[in-house]
Amino acid sequence: MNQERIYSVILGPHVTEKSASGGGETSQVVFKVARDANKLEIKKAVETLFEVVVEDVRVLAVKGKTRQTRNGVGKRSDWKKAYVRLAAGSDIDFAVVE
Repeated sequence: MNQERIYSVILGPHVTEKSASGGGETSQVVFKVARDANKLEIKKAVETLFEVVVEDVRVLAVKGKTRQTRNGVGKRSDWKKAYVRLAAGSDIDFAVVE
């Protein structure tokens, strides 16, 4: 996998109350990923970018919601998220302030 693909697979962390509470003991992190990314690409991208060891990757496709707007009916984009379980001793800290 080339460098451009590595940077385009992971779009960013998906930080919610639910994802933050699940990451304590299990070392689980949630990412928003490209819709065409598969589990192997996600695993390689996380290991390369954050220099950690990934044990397991679970992927979930999220359907965009339909919303009523002033101009009619609109739809949010579909997207994909990945639950990444890290090996013991590996950690990703998103709250690093330099």
